[in-house]
Amino acid sequence: MTANRYSIEHIIRYFHTSRLLKRQFFKCISIQLNSKEWSCLGLRPVVDTLKFVLPTPMSATVFHFKQFTVHQDRCAMKVGTDGVLIGAWSEVPPEGKILDIGTGTGLIALMLAQRSAAFIDAIDIDAGAFGQALDNVQLSPWSERIRVIHAALHTYRPGFRYDLIVSNPPYFIHSVAASDEARTLARSATASLRYEDLIQGVVRLLKDSGRFCVILPFKEGQLFRDKAEQNGLFCNKQCYVKTGREKPYKRVMMEFSRREALSIEDELVIHYDAREFTPAYKLLTADFYPAF
Repeated sequence: MTANRYSIEHIIRYFHTSRLLKRQFFKCISIQLNSKEWSCLGLRPVVDTLKFVLPTPMSATVFHFKQFTVHQDRCAMKVGTDGVLIGAWSEVPPEGKILDIGTGTGLIALMLAQRSAAFIDAIDIDAGAFGQALDNVQLSPWSERIRVIHAALHTYRPGFRYDLIVSNPPYFIHSVAASDEARTLARSATASLRYEDLIQGVVRLLKDSGRFCVILPFKEGQLFRDKAEQNGLFCNKQCYVKTGREKPYKRVMMEFSRREALSIEDELVIHYDAREFTPAYKLLTADFYPAF
């Protein structure tokens, strides 16, 4: 067993309580099980080692990535799969200037800093998120290249434009708002940052040759794309995301520019089943998740 010393009884109890590991962050441990222990899990061993996946709850206050750590005890919106996806999928310039709109914990800004030598500005309207992101950046290897700014998009005037803008924006337009006020503000597109405001902000801050990447729920994606095109931003690339091979699309990642061209479409499946990630997802996130 590795340094993460979970008892067999703990694993068996968790296995029978949860069965399916859904919508979680994962860390993997390798353990040796004898035939009796396999039987307790209700499984028949195929190999001698079971790579068992234990979840870290989404509300955990600290997430450890390969090259940085994210604390989230003071931020309304926690680390989630959406942020990891767009941070890994966005094509980054080797240098230049990047803007992360609605940075939250600073996750996306940190991922982009790991992937490039660009200077990054990360803005957020929420004071708690601003303080949390600032602390996370200061603890990272790239604190000299990331600037965290407490500002609303519509009042943000940096005096220059960006090569790349990335955002994991609020999106629950058609959903019931969350009970926590800060979480509601962070998640509701009508409460904090309307799509029209985001698009207009991008149009104002993006270089003529720049690109804008965003992740949204699948249904809202079409609405956003239509509004973006009405403002001179054209979708050049999009990736449809589903949690399983037989599942419907849940998210869409889109890349926009001022150049109208044929859009390249792709698909990403996250899981084969509840315990196994697809090679495509592992490849996309391998530079960040310790388990990969």
